[in-house]
Amino acid sequence: MSDYSKRLGRLRPAPENFLTAEQIAQVQGGRRDFLRRAFTAASAAMVTGGAANAYAEDRKDWVGDKGSKFILDKPEWGTTLGKPVDEPPYGMPSKYEANLVRRISPGLSAVNQANVAFAPLQGMFGIITPSGLHFNRSHQGWYDIDPAQHRLMVMGEKGLVKNPKVYTVGDIMRMQPVSRIHFIECGANSAMEWGNVSVPTVQYTHGMVSCSEFTGVPLIKLLEDCGADLKGVRFIMAEGADGSHENRTIPMSLVISGEVLVAYGQNGEMLRPENGYPLRLVVPGVEGVSQIKYLRRIKLGTSPFATKDEVLGYVDLMPDGKLRQYTSIMECKSVITSPSGGQVLMDKGVYNVTGLAWSGRGKIKRVDVSFDGGVNWQQARLEGPIQNKALTRFNIPWVWNGKGAFLQSRAVDETGMVQPTYQEMRKVRGTRSVYHNNSIQTWQVEETGDVRNVQLANS
Repeated sequence: MSDYSKRLGRLRPAPENFLTAEQIAQVQGGRRDFLRRAFTAASAAMVTGGAANAYAEDRKDWVGDKGSKFILDKPEWGTTLGKPVDEPPYGMPSKYEANLVRRISPGLSAVNQANVAFAPLQGMFGIITPSGLHFNRSHQGWYDIDPAQHRLMVMGEKGLVKNPKVYTVGDIMRMQPVSRIHFIECGANSAMEWGNVSVPTVQYTHGMVSCSEFTGVPLIKLLEDCGADLKGVRFIMAEGADGSHENRTIPMSLVISGEVLVAYGQNGEMLRPENGYPLRLVVPGVEGVSQIKYLRRIKLGTSPFATKDEVLGYVDLMPDGKLRQYTSIMECKSVITSPSGGQVLMDKGVYNVTGLAWSGRGKIKRVDVSFDGGVNWQQARLEGPIQNKALTRFNIPWVWNGKGAFLQSRAVDETGMVQPTYQEMRKVRGTRSVYHNNSIQTWQVEETGDVRNVQLANS
């Protein structure tokens, strides 16, 4: 092995394809307890004949004749013509990256139209999520709607809107646009970890968050265009055109700020169908269920609309049995994405520990990283420019000496909020909640190099 590879260390990816089609069928058939055993078996396989054998095979690529062969021999791509510049007309990822895809959670719902496709955080760089990898939570499947047939209505309670209007997509695209970078996170992100460790990889623990550059028109501009009584309106209700008719109450204070967008663009192109094409609402910092896809109606009112997913769903179960409602702001949170669960450190040496931090209350101010389970902390480097209510990438070098370690990250936002431990969260929220879990994540690095998802008693 070269001195360079010894110094930097190498990382084996997590086994994301951990379930066979037969095993998935067992989970969907009701054997949800099977899921945890499947995760455990996948990780165990990496240790017994997994990590060691893979290490032996990978090592061949760095030593002896095979190592020099990569340099001295002329490969096919160095001696022939490649493919035409327009093939394919829409560029696709390399075939060698085919394993980096969104993945559903088996057994989460009876049908996959009402499931979640988790984003592969462990294999992405920077802060922008490719549109095709943006997590997808749907209540009744996604649609590819003809933009020529789509309409958006703006209306309100009596006296609140002088000129109710119906807009075409073209009408909105003719208005003055803005482009802003924001994260969207499902309120149920990390939900399965409330009681105890449940899933093995960061794709499943935190993969219901993504970040994009959205292009659209501030909603306040549409309300002004309709002659809305901006002082009399206290709340709006946004509704989607899909079969579940998803609708949510949004405080007018967020709209007045100009942050709320009626978006049609994502990462330089039109929205993808599964992401809400041709129009969606973007409400920065608020849980994903409020970011209405296939946006068809905005209604103005003077009190909350008490929609189904804010009085029955997306509520927080408290220890005393009461339900906490209208807690839509996504709090300060972070996670180390590499090294992370399911990955394997192949040899001792320096590793770049990297991850993401975000807050629905504003910008990330600092991220600290611990390698001993929260006993000692070191400040990580934040990669700028740091955006408001967007993902922030952090990096810090770490020398792995081959001994066990516990990796954690702790974010602090510009309001001074510090990401809590599980112990701190459970004192207030108990263990039966689902939504708004922003606790500190722990990855255990074993002496074998295997990285596992754990929860420590004191954190």
